[in-house]
Amino acid sequence: MGATTSKSGKPTSGKRSLEQAVGWKGKRAVVDALDFSEQARGPAEEAWALMARLLFVHGKPRFPAIAAELDLHPSQAIVLRLLAEPRSMGELAEAMHCDNSNITGIVDRLEERGLAERRPSEHDRRVKLIAATGAGIEMRDELNRRLADPPEPIKALAVADQRALRDLLRAALEDD
Repeated sequence: MGATTSKSGKPTSGKRSLEQAVGWKGKRAVVDALDFSEQARGPAEEAWALMARLLFVHGKPRFPAIAAELDLHPSQAIVLRLLAEPRSMGELAEAMHCDNSNITGIVDRLEERGLAERRPSEHDRRVKLIAATGAGIEMRDELNRRLADPPEPIKALAVADQRALRDLLRAALEDD
């Protein structure tokens, strides 16, 4: 890789900075503020801090961007992902850590777009279940397909390292 220069004319390594990778310019202080690896007292804490940084810096900005590409608000995308099976408003609110009234507006907008529908519960007529429609299932599948594409730092690892990372994470989440 040839030498490159910054706007100021200083030589650079040619690698994209963290700020460039996530689309932030001059926000290094924000990225650094989110890094708590200095507090790590052992390898488990350091691994956790590194995973949190990877997910926040590379994962979190991707989710709203992918949702926006599909003309969804992030909260709509989350609810749509939760509708792998019909769920009550209460179940959705609990999963989203919010009040039922917040879910009503999200579901209203999904319903207006033909992505979700309210159905009566077979077990309790007082309860309405929210279900993805055919169009909602297609949208959820597309959303999940795009989200499954890993961020560049994971893609850049050697395949053997990707497998090792996968296996370690599976072992850590074995009881979930």
